[in-house]
Amino acid sequence: MAPQVVGLIGIAALLLLIMINIPVGFVLTLVGLLGFGYLININAALNMVAKDFYTVFTSYGLTVIPLFILMGQVAYHSGISRRLFDSTYMFIGHRPGGLAIATIIACAGFAAICGSTNATAATMALVTIPEMKRYHYDDSLATGVVAAGGSLGILIPPSVIFIIYGLMTEQSIGKLFMAGIIPGVMLTFLFIIAIFIWSHLKPEIAPPGEKKHISERIKSLSGLIETIILFLIVIIGLFLGIFTPTEAGAIAAFSTTALAFARRNIRIKDFFQALFETARISCMILVIVAGATVFGHFLAVTQIPFSIANWVTSLNLPPSLVMAMIIGVYLVGGCFIDSLALIMLTVPIFYPVVLELGFNPIWFGVIIVLVTQIGVITPPVGINVYVVSGVAKDVPLHTIFKGVIPLLIALIVGTALLIPFPQIALFLPSLMK
Repeated sequence: MAPQVVGLIGIAALLLLIMINIPVGFVLTLVGLLGFGYLININAALNMVAKDFYTVFTSYGLTVIPLFILMGQVAYHSGISRRLFDSTYMFIGHRPGGLAIATIIACAGFAAICGSTNATAATMALVTIPEMKRYHYDDSLATGVVAAGGSLGILIPPSVIFIIYGLMTEQSIGKLFMAGIIPGVMLTFLFIIAIFIWSHLKPEIAPPGEKKHISERIKSLSGLIETIILFLIVIIGLFLGIFTPTEAGAIAAFSTTALAFARRNIRIKDFFQALFETARISCMILVIVAGATVFGHFLAVTQIPFSIANWVTSLNLPPSLVMAMIIGVYLVGGCFIDSLALIMLTVPIFYPVVLELGFNPIWFGVIIVLVTQIGVITPPVGINVYVVSGVAKDVPLHTIFKGVIPLLIALIVGTALLIPFPQIALFLPSLMK
């Protein structure tokens, strides 16, 4: 059987096993092992799996993942997310849709110190949905805003997806972080505009809250201090080249923990829970990375990535049309496959094509993060919707999916703007030392 045929069978088997909810890391490893063993030999495949897992779990570069996850977990358990929401609510909660807008701003702020879309959605759902329900917000708006706002966690740095993409493509993680800032801010504003329009067209779905006194508003600003300090430590340090992304992760995790204990916002019990969650989530991600490495070696021997790159370039199609086709694959794939798994599966295939066509790899990283961001709130997978559903158990899934539609439109508009104007993403990286 031709290697390309074996590769296509492997990809089909991979998609099938993922869709029946077998853990992604195990599926990637199993298919890669069997496919490589069939094409080469089983002993070589077993040696490859052992070497790949050892290499991934002892990689210095990958230590950045548990460090930023620890930062996010300590931030959650020390109440930073609640203080973020409370501060923004004080200023705009009395406006129509104000609580929903405050939720988006708080999601953006927490994403800047978390790096995970699921963690951002789960954390902000716990904090904000009860408040919106207390002020009689429509269920679809309240839950949809959190699901969509949580998606900012994979775009605004530090982002786990950017880290994985950077390691897979050997691109600067620091530049990828910088490339996500302006698109992240732009998308936050687009979400706010969508909520503003929605709440003015249907005022009954988002009644205004209480108007707070100016003294209460000024006092609440202290709730923003921790987030601003942590974000600036990471971003300024990376921008000026003071430290590497891994060092940034260590400094961020230490600073978050030190702030939490200095302000007595976290108990020892909660800190150990943060450590446990960090270990659990990090192991899950590292197993996926190791499995993807195994699967990538299998794809390499099938020659599929290089065959696709050669085939696409031989068609003499305009590069913009090819990019549109690639984006279409991500949009459709994101509806069925988890964002991390999708990137692990597709980057080895499409990255050679992107380079061959002359596209900027940093810009492409932002594009695929944006289109996979769409996938985390669209059916049937829509992982953020399921995360929010797990918190708001009384709200049907279809209600949450209905609530993300206006914000999904804003997300599509943001992606569309980035395609003809790549400098939106590339401006800050171009200034880095």
